Amino acid sequence: MKTLPLFHKIAGTRVVVLGDGEEAAAKRRLVERSGGICVGEPEAHHAKLAFVGIEDEAEAKAAALRLRRLGLLVNVVDRPALCEFTTPALVDRDPVLIAVGTGGASAGLAKHIRLRLEAMLPARLGDLANGLAAARAKLRERFPDGVQRRQALDAALAEGGALDPLGSHSDSSVDDWLARTGDPAASERVSLTISSDDPEDLTLRQARLLGRADTVLSDAGIAKAIIDRARADAVRLNLADNPGELTGLTVELRRA
Repeated sequence: MKTLPLFHKIAGTRVVVLGDGEEAAAKRRLVERSGGICVGEPEAHHAKLAFVGIEDEAEAKAAALRLRRLGLLVNVVDRPALCEFTTPALVDRDPVLIAVGTGGASAGLAKHIRLRLEAMLPARLGDLANGLAAARAKLRERFPDGVQRRQALDAALAEGGALDPLGSHSDSSVDDWLARTGDPAASERVSLTISSDDPEDLTLRQARLLGRADTVLSDAGIAKAIIDRARADAVRLNLADNPGELTGLTVELRRA
């Protein structure tokens, strides 16, 4: 990754938006949709973010420089080299929000990826998220151990699971699942044979296991691009270190 993706809360806060054309108008709509308050440059001292939608490049660059001097993070529309942050294409299933970014390389590409995702994701996906949030206390009571709780959720949310995000759910889906689910295994260790340095050559099963793993053990010859398919917070260790018992799902990556 070359950028750090973040979801920034701006409800009730001022955001500077400069420009009179459609590009600036689109940013104003985005800010207002997110609960922010659009203001001009005179109120920049109250803001932390700014969008510059000025068509003239020299004027846009000068405006961005002034705003940066005031300590704001600045996005200059359609000029990635002048941006400190970019805005992704959004799939909105409130409170589920999926952002597709290309680092400014191609807004069109991000748009068409978003359109594909829009067609895949159920309209009631947000209801599932709200159900999980409402059941947080019940989840902790049912699974006091954090590792077991994560394993149970992983199994339920996996493809074909009781809470598969791409399936159809009612308002009681989470409660029904909690009432009938059993205890997950305390730990599991899976060995995968990797024959290529290209992550596109991973099987679907391998990619899923990597995405769920709590710990990844790897041969020295495993490419970083493969290991990076694991969760960002997964522990990464070398197989040669010969670690002892590990909690949760452990995936071993071995060269073919």
